[in-house]
Amino acid sequence: MNGNLDRRRFVQLAALSGAAALAGCGTSGSLGDRQPIKLGYVSPASGPLAAYGEADSFVVAGARRAFRDGLRIGGRSHPVEILVRDSQSNPDRAGEVARDLIAHDQVTMMLVSSTPETTNPVADACEQAGTPCISTATPYQPWYLARDPAPDARNPRPYRWTWHFFWGLEDVIAVFADMWGQVESNQVLGGLWPDDGDGRAWSAGFPKVLRAQGYEIVDPGRYPDEQDSFAGEIDEFKAHGVQIITGVLLPPDFATFWRQAAERDYRPRIASVGKALLFPAFIEALGSADGVSSEVWWSPGHPFRSSLTGASAGQLAADYQSQTGRQWIQPIGFVHALFEVAASVLERAGNVADKQALVDAIKATSIDTVVGPVDWTSNQADFPNVSRTPLVGGQWRRGSTWPFELEIVSNNVHPEIPATGTLQPIT
Repeated sequence: MNGNLDRRRFVQLAALSGAAALAGCGTSGSLGDRQPIKLGYVSPASGPLAAYGEADSFVVAGARRAFRDGLRIGGRSHPVEILVRDSQSNPDRAGEVARDLIAHDQVTMMLVSSTPETTNPVADACEQAGTPCISTATPYQPWYLARDPAPDARNPRPYRWTWHFFWGLEDVIAVFADMWGQVESNQVLGGLWPDDGDGRAWSAGFPKVLRAQGYEIVDPGRYPDEQDSFAGEIDEFKAHGVQIITGVLLPPDFATFWRQAAERDYRPRIASVGKALLFPAFIEALGSADGVSSEVWWSPGHPFRSSLTGASAGQLAADYQSQTGRQWIQPIGFVHALFEVAASVLERAGNVADKQALVDAIKATSIDTVVGPVDWTSNQADFPNVSRTPLVGGQWRRGSTWPFELEIVSNNVHPEIPATGTLQPIT
């Protein structure tokens, strides 16, 4: 199957409006008094964060099939329309398309995924307009704190319209530290934290915890996204004998760093990096990335099922691979879970036109999804409006089916997710 043709067709479908889009949902007959449900979905389908949106067309097509007969709410079936918009990896664009979905398309509920640069401006637009919004695929601290207007971290108050499910910095720090403890090192760690929402949050959270565990932190400071040269950072790491690299880089930035590190004869024993190392196509393109490690939000081995379709995590990943010819990626599970949660909320709200009823249903949500439990009925995080999801750690190794395959090497906090190996030093 041609991925480029699929994406173009997907964009064409997403741009359909009114009756044409409803016809695409597979509903039949007159709408009568069955109020249509409009779900807005925003993600970065292009730009430097486009890897996060690679599987969107697959997941949205599956959601449309699941909703083809509508959702039965209050005794009658309501047709469901999914309106997809590309943030273009640009925060201003993300806010713009969200406001248009609210004002022009009058969406019933907003769904949004993938990094603070997309989730936060969309959530801000929804909070300001009074539109229920559910987001994912952003660590919850930058999701809550990097908002406009900025909240008071010392006195965190709930947002009224925006809700989030994902893991937090405490989870990724615990996973990374567990992986690093499996390999002998001098515990000297170099941080590559950019000057963006994730980078500022990670650079504040990691040193505080890791210094207490005996790590020496070498932090060259915040750098701009898509930086041309990391020579200064590399030389500083070499001078301090850094054996562990961590950070939360864009894929192009890690590629630049990794190439220049090799050119300057620097290779750490461990490289555990968020964001950049999530995607197999990027690992394959690097060529020399055997042994790098990252957090794992979701995998075919996760023991969870979809509340929307009944498919297991393994079945969902296998369907993606058979339909696209591409290797599974982690955002598949979380984007699918957005539609699971939306369906559950809508069915329990009773009245899709009542925004407060929708918010009340979100607050009462406690369901099992393909990424694990999503539960807003109990306090799970440092900030309100958050449901934490399971996190484990993985290492990329040469594979048998695909050029590189992800082994689960840290599951001490979530033993229900099977480990398949232990961390090995980079050779």
